[in-house]
Amino acid sequence: MSQTPLTKQGAERLREELNHLKKVERPQVIEAIAEARAHGDLKENAEYHAAREQQGMIEARIRDLESSLSNARIIDTSTLDVGGKVVFGAHVTLMEDVDDAEEVHWHIVGDLESSVEERRLAISAPLARALIGREEGDTIEVDTPKGKRVYELVEVRYDGV
Repeated sequence: MSQTPLTKQGAERLREELNHLKKVERPQVIEAIAEARAHGDLKENAEYHAAREQQGMIEARIRDLESSLSNARIIDTSTLDVGGKVVFGAHVTLMEDVDDAEEVHWHIVGDLESSVEERRLAISAPLARALIGREEGDTIEVDTPKGKRVYELVEVRYDGV
């Protein structure tokens, strides 16, 4: 199985989620199942079936996180010396559609830790792939579902931002 890249911070977030699932949510759902069993007939006990379904989802997520973390290649971006080029783990500031003059900020991370809401861009995303190896001041063209977009790379930073 191939290794999945993760930033140090992303791996820590996944470990925290795993710990929360094992120490908080798993015991809560086990307690809910025990309580629902005490109500009697399990065939028509909606609380029991809902708790069992919840338990299945928690256990699946735990297995998924454990597998992902065991196959992860954790990259500490603070040790990278890339001379201002964009690589995995970079924080980039882009001028979106040079005409609009709107700045956007992204952190290039592994697929498992990406989040549009938190401005973490998956390394496999077309924009991230187009940015890899580029330097400040470069203009990048990216084909998107909405057509070709043009960006100017304003700033590249790494850990400690």
